[in-house]
Amino acid sequence: MATFLKAQVASLSASIFDFLTTLVCTQYLHFWYVLGSATGTTVGGIINFTMGRHWVFSAADGKVHHQIFKYILVWTGNLILTTSGVYLVTHYLTINYILSKILVTCTVGVTYNYLMQKKFVFA
Repeated sequence: MATFLKAQVASLSASIFDFLTTLVCTQYLHFWYVLGSATGTTVGGIINFTMGRHWVFSAADGKVHHQIFKYILVWTGNLILTTSGVYLVTHYLTINYILSKILVTCTVGVTYNYLMQKKFVFA
């Protein structure tokens, strides 16, 4: 349970930077919301990997290049799920992209990301 809670703290931390990056890209740099979301997901992924490796799963003694490779595979799935999810929810349910981003990111983070990091990336 402690690992799950730490993973959620790391996910929340990464999500904060993800959302801030998304907002800056869309509101101030005028990116299309899908590109802004993808950029935010990238920033969040870097933060989440670092926290997962060093704090959540205490896997800093593992070979970093193997972990990065596995993480990139998982992160690519996360990027596809999040970006397509934000598009689908925003476009078809006509919900504001910010709310869509929150809903999709939380769902993907608690399910897909946690399980894949625990069982595959940092196992």
